[in-house]
Amino acid sequence: MTIAIDMTGKVALVTGAASGLGRAVALKLAQAGAALCIVDVNAEGLAETEGALADIGAQVLVHAADLSDPAACKGSVAAATARFGRLDALCNVAGLIYLAHSHEMAEELWHRTMAVNLTAPFMLSQAAIPHLLEAKGAIVNVASCASFIGEAYAAAYCATKAGLVNMTKAMAMEYMRKPIRINAVAPGGMITNIAVNYKLPEGCDIELLKRFSGMRGTVEVDDVADMVALLASPAGRGYHGNCISIDAGITAG
Repeated sequence: MTIAIDMTGKVALVTGAASGLGRAVALKLAQAGAALCIVDVNAEGLAETEGALADIGAQVLVHAADLSDPAACKGSVAAATARFGRLDALCNVAGLIYLAHSHEMAEELWHRTMAVNLTAPFMLSQAAIPHLLEAKGAIVNVASCASFIGEAYAAAYCATKAGLVNMTKAMAMEYMRKPIRINAVAPGGMITNIAVNYKLPEGCDIELLKRFSGMRGTVEVDDVADMVALLASPAGRGYHGNCISIDAGITAG
């Protein structure tokens, strides 16, 4: 069975859109007919995404912003609604990870992880919800398999992703009687800039890291993007308060 994802006439805001999963989500939604507000701190990467979206004829607003700043989160939503006059989907894809021995992690990196991975999705949602209620729209948060298992050297990352899943569920309950859908996806490891560029802490135990690599290998970015697009669209009408794991079995046992 093929599920038809139709976003014609709708507007989506996608964070982390300069590369990886965020770019893939933006492309999926554009192919389904959506106009896009793409947000990232990486202006150069946003320009590349804009070019890819232009190739398929999408309407695009490029908005470079550092989402560790709550004001920038609110400004991103304001920019999208000012340009397009509505907002139908918020896809909170942006995220980062710093691996460190917990007793050595810099306070600055702890706070930045919290700001980008957890506070930013809340602040973006807070600003977007009035518009999404009017449009009967959706929020999709990108969590991680690390929401459900402890991963060595990733205490901050695991904390934010677990928090994001429970925030999704709490907000879904709060708006249970309102015309909005709030869901999350929890991918396993994907080949993205985050995975390629993170640094291992000096003296780490490689065998501990291998425990979370997955026996079936990495997850395809496009597979996760397909699910995000589904949940963001009217085709995902049956989902609310869910977190869909797409991790090739990492959290199965």
